[in-house]
Amino acid sequence: MTDLLINKVAVITGASSGIGRSIAEHYLNEGAKVVVFARRNGLLEELEAQFPARTLVVDGDVTSEADLKRLAETTKHRFGRVDILVPNAGIARVIPFEDSTREAIAETFDVNFHGAFQTVRTFLPDLNEGSSVIFITTYLTQVGFPGVAAYSASKAALKSLTQTLAAELGPRGIRVNAIAPGPTATPIWNSVGLDEEQLKSVEESVANRLISQKFGQPEDVAEVAVFLASDAARKICGQEIVADDGYTLS
Repeated sequence: MTDLLINKVAVITGASSGIGRSIAEHYLNEGAKVVVFARRNGLLEELEAQFPARTLVVDGDVTSEADLKRLAETTKHRFGRVDILVPNAGIARVIPFEDSTREAIAETFDVNFHGAFQTVRTFLPDLNEGSSVIFITTYLTQVGFPGVAAYSASKAALKSLTQTLAAELGPRGIRVNAIAPGPTATPIWNSVGLDEEQLKSVEESVANRLISQKFGQPEDVAEVAVFLASDAARKICGQEIVADDGYTLS
């Protein structure tokens, strides 16, 4: 622990597993007080038990206005302010273009874009001067990949939102940036809608384009999130940091 985030208050949505969980763990290890928000809060009890004085677990869904308001109110009651906000909650589905109905697109955008957008809007009154907002986008906004039109579009919207909010909120002392993870071994990968054989085939073809020849781990993204939330990144605004192990080089 280097205390890079000592006494800072962070809120992370979608924190029950994968990248969100790893970011929460890294923030706690750097001295932050962390509010973790997810639909499956039972998976977060271990974190709360390990850091009881600095962890608050709140259950809920980012698509629910009432849940987001409750999250903000609970956070303010417990810690009084917010220094770091990571609207990480998201879903990924492989949907062929011909099957991309309005309903399928709406489900993806409701979580990935509207959920993140409304999370920041809900917390805006509580964000301190000098605070940091970190969106999670994807390397897939940089390249074309079959079957992820809705997913990639929702994340591209977040990338644009990052730049817009950086300009709009910057004068209020709020830094806004994004991290675009590359192929990462998280539970979401197994819920994209492909069978085991299809997953294996995609994994092999994707890994072949990576410099390390293997998928990244959630902690690779979490370490970038620590830096962006720290005072060392005080001059970084409106940027999307691509951490993709070289996938988009070719």
